[in-house]
Amino acid sequence: ILNIMPCVFPILSLKALSFTHGSADQHRRASLVYAAGVIASFLALASLLIAIQQTGRLIGWGFQLQNTGFVIGLAYLFAIMGLSLNGLIHFGTSMMNVGQSLTEQDGDAGNFFTGVLAVVVASPCTAPFMGTALGYALTQPIAVALLVFAALGAGMALPMVILSHSSAAVRALPKPGPWMDTAKNLLAFPLYLTAVWLLWVAGSQQGVNTMAFALTGLVLLALAAYLYGEGWLRKLSSALLVAVALFLAVPGGDDAGNKNAPGALSNGQIAWSSDVLSQHIERGDPIFVDVTADWCITCLANEAAVLFRPEIEQAFVDADIPYMIADWTDYDEDIGVFVKSHGRSGIPLYVMYPRGLGSKPVILPQLLTQDIVLSAIEKAR
Repeated sequence: ILNIMPCVFPILSLKALSFTHGSADQHRRASLVYAAGVIASFLALASLLIAIQQTGRLIGWGFQLQNTGFVIGLAYLFAIMGLSLNGLIHFGTSMMNVGQSLTEQDGDAGNFFTGVLAVVVASPCTAPFMGTALGYALTQPIAVALLVFAALGAGMALPMVILSHSSAAVRALPKPGPWMDTAKNLLAFPLYLTAVWLLWVAGSQQGVNTMAFALTGLVLLALAAYLYGEGWLRKLSSALLVAVALFLAVPGGDDAGNKNAPGALSNGQIAWSSDVLSQHIERGDPIFVDVTADWCITCLANEAAVLFRPEIEQAFVDADIPYMIADWTDYDEDIGVFVKSHGRSGIPLYVMYPRGLGSKPVILPQLLTQDIVLSAIEKAR
């Protein structure tokens, strides 16, 4: 599932097409090195997550996207990769495993980096099955937790490994030809859209000025990549432009405001408040809690397709069930406590508290349909 995310799929598609070149042994080695990159990245992120949690800070999977600087840096990376796929900039064969280098044998470093990049991008996408596994892992001893994360990494890398070890599958791949240039150009556009989405997340976190500065830096970074080449003047110009771009990528501190502030929502929705939630539970009043974030693709998809549809919003109003939105785009310890208390480490998390004293909360699936939500409303009212 993670392999078909729009920001991951273009990279892996071109890596798969690289199997049309070289020998079977080269294909197998490339896939195993890629798998090592995926598993190592899962273990590195898991180790960092566990280490931070050991200090008492409650964070979840995808926590790195709560850092605006990281979000902007990732947007820069995807935009540059898109430009490389379009052939507008050239790095040579060793800087990154995209563009033409992805359709050739680029060595172990490029294969390993592809695995690392795939995990970094896919980490906030835990639905529909990873949420429970991640929640379980982070409540277990460290050795067990790392074993679970390694298994998740192996599962993500498995399709590429199977492809490389199947002669029939490799033969089924389209033969190299001019169409590959067209494919590369088309696959750049999901990367551009990913960069746009990430900059929108940065703007949501720190305000429109931060987003504007980051966009300016992105243009300068593209110019630096275009100018880079032989000669000290080109290299110096590129270095200066990169320095300015990195300076502009630093969040400006113009906070976009508290998304969980009271009164920020409408249509029967209320902002996150642990006190308000406790009051509803103590009175036995029903309430629905939606833990979401702008960097959570699954959350946004559920909201657009189901939760924010007029008929669903009206169903909550008719049933007199408040819709509480816990926005975790930025770090919030109270929300972290809430997520952990329900055995999860990632989002989305949807919890329905039915009417009645002592009633047990119901955790909805991470992929929603209108029928699932309407059924939960009917049972809770």
